[in-house]
Amino acid sequence: MGSPTKGPSLVERQPGSRGSRRRHVHPADKGGQIVVVGLGRFGGAVAAELVRLGFEVLGIDTDGSQIQHYADMLTHVVQADSTNEEALRQLGVGEFLHAVVGIGTDIEASVLTTSALGDLGIPNIWAKAVTRSHGRILERVGAHHVVFPEHDMGHRVAHQVGGRIIDWFQLDDDFAMVETMVPNELVGHSLGEMGIRARYGVTVVCVKPPGQRFTYATADTILEAGTVLVVAGPGKKAEAFAHLD
Repeated sequence: MGSPTKGPSLVERQPGSRGSRRRHVHPADKGGQIVVVGLGRFGGAVAAELVRLGFEVLGIDTDGSQIQHYADMLTHVVQADSTNEEALRQLGVGEFLHAVVGIGTDIEASVLTTSALGDLGIPNIWAKAVTRSHGRILERVGAHHVVFPEHDMGHRVAHQVGGRIIDWFQLDDDFAMVETMVPNELVGHSLGEMGIRARYGVTVVCVKPPGQRFTYATADTILEAGTVLVVAGPGKKAEAFAHLD
C-alpha cells in the first residue's frame, strides 16, 4: 500500500462497460458483499477470485496505481487510508459481514487496519500474516482467521517435490487431504476389496479415472492404472499412502 490519502475516493465498475465513474458511497445491505483491504498480489488475487465466484467486492488501497489496475475487475475500488477508522466508517465498511486484510509488508498498517475493522464490529475478519508473531498480534487486535500464504505454499510445495503427491492440503494440525496417483498394488482392485481405511488409515474421498472427471468413491469403484485419488487422513498416514509403489 502507498501513502495515505486525505479522503476516500470511490470508483465503481459499471456492468458491461470497461470504463468507471466516481460516486459517493451510500450505506446499504452489505450481507452479500466483502471488503478487501490491500490490493497487492495476495489481496488482489483474493478480491478478483471473489468477484469470479459471484460476490460483490469493495477493494481498498492507498496506492492509486492499484486502484486503477483493479477498477475494471472489482465491483468498487477506493483509495483511502485503511488505518483510519473514520475513513472506513464513511465508506460504510462497518456494515459488511466479511473483510480480508491483504496487507503484508507494512506490519503496522496491517495491525492498525485489522484493529479498525474489529472496532467497527465486522464479525468475520481474515488477515494475512508474514510471521507467527505478526499473526498472534492480528488475532489479539481482532482477526478471526489468520493466514500465512508464503508458509502454507512452501509447506505444500515441500510435500510435492520429488514425490508422488500431486497436491497437499492441510486441514488441521495432524489431518490432511492429499491428491496422488493410485499405487500399483491397488490397481485392478475395488476400494471395498482392498479395505483401504483399515489397511492404511486413510479414506479415499474421490477418484479421477484416466480421461474422466473426478467422481465419488464407492466400495465398488475399481482402481485403474493412472487413476488419481484424493485421500484424507492423519498427515503422516496420508503421506505414507501417497508414497506407496
